[in-house]
Formats: sequence, structure tokens, C-alpha cells
Amino acid sequence: MSKKKEKKIDWENLEPEEQLKYEIAEELGLLDRVKEEGWKSLSAKETGRIGGLMTRRKQEMKARALKGEQEEMLEELQ
Repeated sequence: MSKKKEKKIDWENLEPEEQLKYEIAEELGLLDRVKEEGWKSLSAKETGRIGGLMTRRKQEMKARALKGEQEEMLEELQ
């Protein structure tokens, strides 16, 4: 069998969603293992936790953006 080539991570040009995923992995203490062994080394529970936290943070960011837009509209009306 052939070895799969390791995919190099361009830390400077990550998409925002990818950057969030790596940040959460770091917060959970999983980033070193991901760097060494890849995402497949994580259990379903660990990847589910990362996905759940990503979803929560995206919702929070969206809510803050909407709140900011509403505040701007209220200021314009006054």
C-alpha cells in the first residue's frame, strides 16, 4: 500500500471557517494531535464537539452582526 501524502497547512491563508476549526481544536487541547496525526486521529465525540462549538460561534457572530445592524438603523431614525 502507498502512503498518503501529508497535506501542508498554509496557516497564513486559512479560510475563516477553517481558522475557527483550528482555534477550537486548540482550545480543547487537540491541535497538537491534529497537526501530528491529522483530523482522522480524533474520535467522533471530539470532532462532534468541535463542530458543535463552531455552530454555536457562527450563530453568535451572526446575532451580533444583526444586533449591530439594528442599532445602526435605530440611530439613523433618531
